[in-house]
Amino acid sequence: MNILEVEQLRIWDALTEEVIVHDSSFQLKQGQCLAIVGESGSGKSMTCRSIMRLNKPAIRQSGRILFQGVDLNQLTEQDMRKKRGRNLCMILQNGMGAFDPSCVIGVHLKETLQAHYGWNAKEVEQNMKLAMERVMLRNPVDIMNQYPHQLSGGMLQRIMIALALVLEPDVIIADEPTTALDTISQYEVIEQLIQLRERMGCSMIFVSHDLGVVRKIADEVLIMKDGHIVESGSIHSVFSKPQHPYTQFLVSTRRELSNHFRQLMQEEQHIAKR
Repeated sequence: MNILEVEQLRIWDALTEEVIVHDSSFQLKQGQCLAIVGESGSGKSMTCRSIMRLNKPAIRQSGRILFQGVDLNQLTEQDMRKKRGRNLCMILQNGMGAFDPSCVIGVHLKETLQAHYGWNAKEVEQNMKLAMERVMLRNPVDIMNQYPHQLSGGMLQRIMIALALVLEPDVIIADEPTTALDTISQYEVIEQLIQLRERMGCSMIFVSHDLGVVRKIADEVLIMKDGHIVESGSIHSVFSKPQHPYTQFLVSTRRELSNHFRQLMQEEQHIAKR
């Protein structure tokens, strides 16, 4: 069963008339993780923001985005606001951009959870404290009283994941959530996203250019280039038998890097034994 169906999505800049995404169509099955892969400017992040209807006013979109059979493109902004967070939750690439820099983190969490659940401040704190502890954040109450700039990128990402745990959305869209993080934080965030899916059984769209991470987390994959979907299918089929030249290039580059890394590690071990 498809929880989300995107049909002939076209995105363009009304000021320049440049087409950013050309008539994209894809489906997200219930409980599935769909990865969208492509280089910068390929249209993958713009596609995700279009699903959430969070693009700038000059960016227009057409086509149908069916969430549980309802066309999101036809909803009023007020109705769409009710869907965001509770039904469709987006974890942004830059954690700093997800929070109001003029307020402590707790204010954002309180406003979001009050809007969807009507909880008071104490209920918000109790639920967020438990969720933040589950994503390995220590002293959650202290963290809620800090400003975004006082926290690391990895901590902000985990706060967004904790918020998703509390909201229990039907679909999580993770837009390159590990790009701005160091290697250790990347690993931790990916593990938290995998656990998030296991705990909630939710569907996920995961945007990345890192094929190693995509292989670890996703069931299906879309490859985008210059605003077009050039290939799609299961992780196994696309990675083992890529059809499009661009996909073949991505997969072969990934293999070369992996082989080079293995070779370096073997040389290091050989030197250490001397």
